Amino acid sequence: MTSRKLALAVTFLLVLTAAAPVPNHGLDPAGMDKSVKPGNDFYAYANGTWTRNTPIPPDRAVLGVFTILEEKANERTSKLIQDADKSKAAAGSEERKIGDFYAAFMDEKSIEARGLKTIQPELDLIAAIADKSSLARILGSQLRADVDALNNTNFYTDRLFGLWVSPDFDSPTRNVGYLLQGGLGLPDRENYLRKEPKDVELQTKYRAHIAAVLGLAHVANAAERAEHIYALEHKIAEAHVSRTDSEDVHKANNPWKLAQFSAKAPGLDWTAYFKAADLSAQPMLMVWQPSAVTGIAKLTGSEPLAVWKDYLTFHAIDRAAYLLPKAFADEHFKFYGTTLSGAPQQRVRWKRAVGATGAALGDAVGKLYVKHYFPPASKAAAQAMVKNIIAAFGHRIDNLTWMSPATKMKAKAKLSTLYVGIGYPEHWRGYDGLVIKRDDALGNAIRSQLFDYHASLAKLAKPVDKTEWWMTPQTVNAVNLPLQNALNFPAAILNPPFFDGTADPVVNYGGIGTVIGHEISHSFDDQGSQFDAAGRLQNWWTKDDFAHFSGAADRLAAEFDKYEPLPGMHINGKLTLSENIADVAGLSASYDGYRRAYSGKPAPSADGLTGDQRFFLAFAQVWRSKFRPEALRNSLLTNGHAPGEFRADTVRNIDEWYAAFNVKPGEKLYLKPAERVRAW
Repeated sequence: MTSRKLALAVTFLLVLTAAAPVPNHGLDPAGMDKSVKPGNDFYAYANGTWTRNTPIPPDRAVLGVFTILEEKANERTSKLIQDADKSKAAAGSEERKIGDFYAAFMDEKSIEARGLKTIQPELDLIAAIADKSSLARILGSQLRADVDALNNTNFYTDRLFGLWVSPDFDSPTRNVGYLLQGGLGLPDRENYLRKEPKDVELQTKYRAHIAAVLGLAHVANAAERAEHIYALEHKIAEAHVSRTDSEDVHKANNPWKLAQFSAKAPGLDWTAYFKAADLSAQPMLMVWQPSAVTGIAKLTGSEPLAVWKDYLTFHAIDRAAYLLPKAFADEHFKFYGTTLSGAPQQRVRWKRAVGATGAALGDAVGKLYVKHYFPPASKAAAQAMVKNIIAAFGHRIDNLTWMSPATKMKAKAKLSTLYVGIGYPEHWRGYDGLVIKRDDALGNAIRSQLFDYHASLAKLAKPVDKTEWWMTPQTVNAVNLPLQNALNFPAAILNPPFFDGTADPVVNYGGIGTVIGHEISHSFDDQGSQFDAAGRLQNWWTKDDFAHFSGAADRLAAEFDKYEPLPGMHINGKLTLSENIADVAGLSASYDGYRRAYSGKPAPSADGLTGDQRFFLAFAQVWRSKFRPEALRNSLLTNGHAPGEFRADTVRNIDEWYAAFNVKPGEKLYLKPAERVRAW
């Protein structure tokens, strides 16, 4: 559900419901507002009372019918982690590492006592930079692997570049490294370049944050240095490629031999950079945003060395702040948690510790989670749903009147080779060699990031594993991987209200079924159409078929462009297009799957609602969500997903919704049949 570079991800904001099965599970009749006409505002009809009566917790920037399922997963994971901490597991075992990582994070006294000691060696190396070659060595040593699939960017955004190791666009049986733009402290280039009052205010507060961090570290002339650091980041932002441009995978297919970097992107000592990054032996790297790499490299050669040293000093401290003494952690949250996202209160420490432990030792924690909370019966029930929805999707392909036989054949071939991972990976990752110390919280985090980086580098010498997972079982999310032609549905999302193996199937299809359909459809949308059944970057549509599909996509983009979540701020229909297409297609496929599950008949009525009404309400209630204004503003600028309120109104493109709720012309959501987007 993002603008997906190499991973296509869908994020859900979950609201906690009871863990035990309940009648008509997945639906919340009390949260509806039946005074609203479904055809005028279906989201409000489904969720209006919930929206009015449910406050956002003070430690959250966003709340959704879903954020609290994430809370439930965290509570479960917390118990498992704390049990591991109390166990007498052998030194070096995964269980011991889990317990020690968590205990170190919770040991605030030791963190206070250490001060900046853990990162002082890095700060000393930065202070010793004497020329552009030593600058390149420091920058190369900081390269880390991963991108944020939810936000289409280098996950370690404050590092100059990021590395993603994944199948080659042209030869998907081999892994290659993809170099991605980075170097920013704010989430996106638009945060620096926009000149609206709110943007200028954020920029001012960010400069103040930089100065505050430097001041806490007793760096002289903090305010003046902060201005220079911000000016450098602004220039980096100007070099960045926009998120919408980054979506064009054909623009990203840029294999550069390592020997070409100095000519294509002069300014940075690439030989020193790649040596420090342990990449010298690679014959080539794929450069996702070539103009950004060229522009950023130029800045390393043109901007004063002293400014680069200040920039590196600030980011070394700020990225470590969450595990530095309280004053640093509080300042970091003050800006990123409150100013940027609007949350007035930081999450309690144990929740942060659980999140950090799960990030560092994800599969080790995942093994425990699956053992306790994902029984074989749940996996079997979810697999049955997947099989049914894939069959429904295939049937929809067969019945498309606008698609040529040649494209249909390729689509069916891709569908038949789709790998769908349910619950947990087939092969667990190991953590041998990762050193975790019970009294070194920040050191543990730094070592785990470096461990992940070397694990990614190791994949460069190995064939592609189509079954590799990119999420942990305890993650509340789902992902489509176009280069692997694969989907992952972690165990934690396969819970109420999305899914309950003992519940009435209709609400499961309205919940997790639409997510399954959504992720399947990503393999066939505006971006999925660029990757064939083997994961190769190759458009398998005929020209006329793609033109027809593009026309439908343009209408959907225009539909979302009209939505105005904040005064003067509209949804970017192009930025959110892939996700919106997937919502339409996923809802359609899951509806067909639901009818197949009931042998073509509607589900039974309950609580005065027909089977079809229950299906569509389950979908709309999955998307209930509330944003703080700051978080909503940032989401509109940077997120490839539309806010949940507008995703719920996707139903206006589904014929069966009109019949289910007797929606008539003149009602606000009504679209004439010819205007409804029919992607699949």
